[in-house]
Amino acid sequence: MIIPVRCFSCGKPIGHLWEEYKKRIEEGENKKKVLEELGLERFCCRSVFLGQADNLELIAKFKKA
Repeated sequence: MIIPVRCFSCGKPIGHLWEEYKKRIEEGENKKKVLEELGLERFCCRSVFLGQADNLELIAKFKKA
């Protein structure tokens, strides 16, 4: 799944926050703290980030050449 530009429910722009969120989580920061500092307060916006699964590498293996 690719991060949407806007939240599905409320319409808040969230796509630009994904790279920073991903970088900070890989550094070991607490997910709750990062989401709060990025300004994601609503449950609908948080669920987009917490429900994200990076399947791009897996899908790329099956690409027809």
